[in-house]
Amino acid sequence: MFDWQDLKHFVVLARTGSLSAAARELGCDHATVGRRVAALEKALGVPLILRLPRSTPLTQDGKVIAGLATDIENQSHAIVRHARSAGETPQTQVRISAPPSVAARIIAPQIAEFHQSFPHITLILSGESAIAELDRGDAEVAVRMVRPQQPDLLIKRIGIMRYALYATRQHAALPEAARAFIAYDHHYQHQPHQQWLQQLLQGRPVVFQASDLFSLQEAARSGLGAVVLPTFVADSDPELVTLPTSIAAPIRDLWLVTYPDLARSTAVRAVMTFLTDIIEKKCPTTP
Repeated sequence: MFDWQDLKHFVVLARTGSLSAAARELGCDHATVGRRVAALEKALGVPLILRLPRSTPLTQDGKVIAGLATDIENQSHAIVRHARSAGETPQTQVRISAPPSVAARIIAPQIAEFHQSFPHITLILSGESAIAELDRGDAEVAVRMVRPQQPDLLIKRIGIMRYALYATRQHAALPEAARAFIAYDHHYQHQPHQQWLQQLLQGRPVVFQASDLFSLQEAARSGLGAVVLPTFVADSDPELVTLPTSIAAPIRDLWLVTYPDLARSTAVRAVMTFLTDIIEKKCPTTP
């Protein structure tokens, strides 16, 4: 019989495609992943990977076993989710994943109110652009800007993120031809709000780029240029004003996501209700 931990390391290697990527996900070094996979190969009696200088592709047997092992991994996560919903303790934790702006400007300011109502629930909030893998236990509840396609998820539309163009009053007073712009870096060039900005440029320069919204906001507050921001972030900023645009701004739906078995937990249900209420207030689904 093989070691289940060896199988786990192989599954992650098969999914991520390299020893280093698997090591990062597993929180170990690449040599440990290599040893675990070698031990699994020895126990099964078949080679699973090709050890090339710069890559570790799967053998044909490796591909078959990776597919079977992925099913086992998914079932193990389902067992954990069921146990979590069934074995709820008086003091429990719920992890939330949300886009950075939603996490910092909508959820975090309301945590004290939630804590007053539910002092036994500790919220762990992760504001990240990457999509949390709920099936691998990254979070119990997620707020996403893209509707998930997995059929087994519980999905609810809870808000609409709206955008506008902002600048300081001094910059807004400049002739339009003299206006400069601030934008996300190239990693976000396919996002609807950045494509909208490209339409607005009309040959005018982008003088600063950043990878996060809050750096862009601070740069705009300094008078550097105009920037596209979510309205819930910038409408309340006394240093910024809204600029008129000839093209309508895009909108993004916000989705609340969890697994049905997790939603049976009273703690998770309380968090879902909390997120639905506060996001609907800041990002209403109706004008």
